[in-house]
Amino acid sequence: MTKLEEFKKFNTFRYIDYEITYLDKLIKIVFHFAIDDLTDFKPSLEIPVSKKDIDKDYVDYLVFNIGMIEAISYWKCVCPYNFIIECGSLDEKQEEFFRKIFYYGLGEFFYVNQIDVDEDNFIKFISKGNSKKTNIKYDGIGDMIAIGGGKDSCVTLSLVKGTPFIINPKQVMLDCAYEAGYKDEEIIKIKRTIDKNLLELNSQGFLNGHTPFSAMVAFVSYLTAYLNNKKNIILSNESSANEANVLGTKINHQYSKSFEFESDFNNYQKEYLENIINYFSLLRPLTEYQIGMLFAKYKKFHHIFKSCNVGSKSEPWCWCGKCAKCLFVFSLLSPYLYKDELVSIFGKDLFADAKLLPMFKELLGYENVKPFDCVGTFEEINYAIYKTINKLDKDNLPILLKDYYDNYYKDLGELDLEHRWNNTHNVKDEYIKLVRDALDERENN
Repeated sequence: MTKLEEFKKFNTFRYIDYEITYLDKLIKIVFHFAIDDLTDFKPSLEIPVSKKDIDKDYVDYLVFNIGMIEAISYWKCVCPYNFIIECGSLDEKQEEFFRKIFYYGLGEFFYVNQIDVDEDNFIKFISKGNSKKTNIKYDGIGDMIAIGGGKDSCVTLSLVKGTPFIINPKQVMLDCAYEAGYKDEEIIKIKRTIDKNLLELNSQGFLNGHTPFSAMVAFVSYLTAYLNNKKNIILSNESSANEANVLGTKINHQYSKSFEFESDFNNYQKEYLENIINYFSLLRPLTEYQIGMLFAKYKKFHHIFKSCNVGSKSEPWCWCGKCAKCLFVFSLLSPYLYKDELVSIFGKDLFADAKLLPMFKELLGYENVKPFDCVGTFEEINYAIYKTINKLDKDNLPILLKDYYDNYYKDLGELDLEHRWNNTHNVKDEYIKLVRDALDERENN
């Protein structure tokens, strides 16, 4: 019996309600979910407010939508078929939109937990509440920039001036914003709390795994932008986020960072959220390789930024030097920073660690599955390693690079990833020049 079969007795999830409390320059939101015959959940959000003339009906509707995404983390414990919405209503197109997020946003979760589900029949949304759609007038100004603490958002911070926002800020994220010239009071800090009952179920062996966090960022940032009178939400997702992790499938660790999700969200907000705020990724025209190329020159961030998810659980946040994300970032930056600068950042030469060789081959595409992490495409990583090897003494390569040179090396110069440009993006025209100018400047230096 599989775990999913074991949990079939829990066949109903309820989105019961949410409570919005307006405090001084802050709103607090508490969602109420339940899995019948199992437990209740009450996760929360706290979002700063600077806008004075708030339409509370509109806020209510946005919060309802956020709850649909927040629910994913709790629904996945047992994956019940019935999803009853007691505090609102979805029409058929909305059901299709959220079903797609559940299905593809949990693609890695289903794969890792060996759950075989059909996209059209794994969940049934049942609306028992009333529709909440509203009409408002809005004239926001300025940019709101998502900060995650990694190299990508550091590049965006270097290209655009706006208001940084961070969900559950860690010191690394704040330090990146400080280094970019922002004061503490200029940063929008959002607090998101996970219900302890979920953590208890996880410890008991209930289903657990990766969820589409960036879908949560999309909806929470939309509400945050409205509450702070912003016009543009700027992210730092790149074209590389579109590549699947499992060959021949659409299973993608970065699904909610993909252009497909970004476009789906924009279509949804145009039809259902009044289309009052622009949501786009500044770096979508670029590959991860180009972002690494740009980041290499922003040296003030080099000893601040962190991307390692293993190390994020430590205090302070560190590079673990053992995971796919560490090895990917090390490899990506190696054409420009290897060896001394990278060793200074990571604390050791990852290319000299023989234990990382199997993972290195996965990143390069010589296995069937790319590591489930936010890493670049096979093409980009091969190109980065090719460029690095060409700068080194081929008779004295560290073990990972020697294995590559002996078994996989070929001339990749024609790829010319430094000059690639992805025209499939939602970047506003006035921001395109910022990105192109940064590439031109990097090439000329």
